Formats: sequence, structure tokens, C-alpha cells
Amino acid sequence: MAIGEWVSVQSTRELYQRQVKTEAAELRSVPDEEREELTLIYEAKGLSATEAAEVAGRLMADTKNALNTMVREELGLDPSALGGSPNSAAGASFFLFSIGAILPLIPFFFATGAPAVGLAIACAALGLFLVGSLITLLTGRSVLFSGGRQLLFGMLAAGVTFGLGRLIGTAVGA
Repeated sequence: MAIGEWVSVQSTRELYQRQVKTEAAELRSVPDEEREELTLIYEAKGLSATEAAEVAGRLMADTKNALNTMVREELGLDPSALGGSPNSAAGASFFLFSIGAILPLIPFFFATGAPAVGLAIACAALGLFLVGSLITLLTGRSVLFSGGRQLLFGMLAAGVTFGLGRLIGTAVGA
């Protein structure tokens, strides 16, 4: 999971970097078209045609500033933060998935059979709800909404995985 997260974030960063390079090439090869694009963007934001053209002209006078502005305004990207750190994402993913994998195993240290399975499901559900609840620190949503959503989707994924495992297990064992 951590490697998948690293590849995902790194690929996103590479996509954004490519988009910035494309924008830089357009600024070099067709600056008048880029100035017109910027003018239209500022008109759409409420400036008059004259004001928008003046602002676009001033911004286009400095190549670095023009690129920064075009990346922000046209692509909707922050050039200083193109996709986050793949290493941080991979590390966080590894840590969180490790904790998530350990929680349902805890009951099997103390019980066996159906009681252990029931407790494992309860531990997994509690872990999902707690992770969803902690997400509220970042999103500002309610604890019940975020925790409940995480619990619902996590349990649905577990149910589908279990069902597929039973289906494949039955087909292979038959």
C-alpha cells in the first residue's frame, strides 16, 4: 500500500510538472495567446476588458511571474506545492495501514473461533470509526459524519473482499 501511495503521489507530481513545462513552452512560443487567455480569465473574475488587459500585460512583462500566474489561474495549481511529498505519503500510508492491519488481529491473541472473529470485526469497525473521526481535524466535518462514512465504506470494502474470497475459495475448492 505504501509503494502504491508513493507511485500515486509521484505520478501526480510528474503530471503537474509536465503541465507547468507545457505552460512555460506556451509562454515562450505564443505569448500573445497566453496574454489573451490571462485577460479572459481576469474578465471572467469581474474586471473590465481594459483592466483585465492591463493586469495581464503587467503580469506578462516578467516571465517567471507570468508562468507562476498562468499556473495558478489557468491550471489551478500552486507552483510551490505540486502534489505533496511521495515519501511522506508512503510513510503515512505504511504506518496507518500497519495499525489498521493489527487491530483486527488483537482478538486472536486472546480468543479463537467465532468469538475471535466477532471481536476482530468490532476492532476493525472501531478503528475505522476512529480514523474517520480523526479526519475531522482536517476537514471540519462532524465526527459522526466522517466516522460513519469511514466505517460504512470500510465495512462495505471488507464485505466485498470477504464475499469475493468466499466465491473464489468455493470455486477453487469445488
